[in-house]
Amino acid sequence: MKVTNIEVLSYDQTGQDGMELWRPVLVRLGTDEGITGLGELGMAYGIGAPAGAKMVAELGERFILGQDPFNNERIWETMLRRTFWAEGGGPIVFGAMSAIDAALWDLKGKALGMPVYKLLGAAEAKPLRTYASQLQFDWTDHVNELFKPEDYGKSAAKALAEGYDSVKVDPCMITADGARELNMRGFIDPAHKKLYRARMEAVRDALGPDVDIILELHSFTSAPGALQLARLFDDLDITLLEEPTQYNSPNAHIWVKQQTNIPLATGERLYTRWGFQPYFEAGSIDMIQPDLGLVGGITEGKKICDLAHLYDVGVQAHVCGSPVATAISLHLETAIPNFEIHEHHSFALKNCLREMVDHDLQPENGVFVAPDRPGFGIELSPAGEKAAHVQIVK
Repeated sequence: MKVTNIEVLSYDQTGQDGMELWRPVLVRLGTDEGITGLGELGMAYGIGAPAGAKMVAELGERFILGQDPFNNERIWETMLRRTFWAEGGGPIVFGAMSAIDAALWDLKGKALGMPVYKLLGAAEAKPLRTYASQLQFDWTDHVNELFKPEDYGKSAAKALAEGYDSVKVDPCMITADGARELNMRGFIDPAHKKLYRARMEAVRDALGPDVDIILELHSFTSAPGALQLARLFDDLDITLLEEPTQYNSPNAHIWVKQQTNIPLATGERLYTRWGFQPYFEAGSIDMIQPDLGLVGGITEGKKICDLAHLYDVGVQAHVCGSPVATAISLHLETAIPNFEIHEHHSFALKNCLREMVDHDLQPENGVFVAPDRPGFGIELSPAGEKAAHVQIVK
């Protein structure tokens, strides 16, 4: 089997269902046997998706056309060594490599008539504990950027009613009047601490004592600010402190780790096993969050999870994209021994995303199960095909 054509499918769903700048990028590889494979670039949010789409097309034309999808290890190493920029690269090149690599795995699974989790060594699709992520955007089919503490509690109550026993919330990124908080560096003043505390208390009160809370900081805080918040919420039984500070040096995370009792989670802006290794060696991370649309795909993501297992570090994949990204993550998480919990983002509830594919991936009672159809078990729907801007490389 050989790859004969590549489609780069770009979407602009900005403003749909209340979502801010939102531009998923998928890749679909076609073969001489008529089988296709889907992958996704992990840059639906923020800046850079169009550049990532161009990189997918360029990598595909240079390194993927004519290749056997079963040769994924050699293809990955070739992209790493022969692009020049991948050795020391960032989200554009590694995101594009990730999308292509995932599509190769989808092709392999379909060619063999097996779900990807079986190719990775799992005999069956086990139930995966799942948490409701980003409650500050509300837990509904429309994005509502919450600012009143009582609304944080209502959002948490909605997730609890759906059977989740774990949630994630950022109490800081939205101001007291509903705007985005643009400057969170340095120390946090008393007025902001009072607001953040009220929001977190509302979440804990709504959930009761038997539900885990992950404190999301998005790396918006500096290390001293993150430590202030960890201490501010210490009595609320926080399960994980996520992305407490910037990634430019593991030392900042080490400093926070040494001064708080809350376990740390981070990793959605780290790339390849070389990016994660310093954090493991420093003991500054308790759970990793590799984004399989950024770290290097399934091929590299599995290696990162294995490396984490060596250091007794758990895994919760970062999932913030289309349902294709959800499916990719579920298959890897099913197969690894150090899986902890799956992220189900508030955006995954939005109709514009759910309608992109032929299988609506939603957990039941806070539990997910990977699709058992061949490959990742998911295809674009007619609506997903129609909405895509397609670039063909052949």
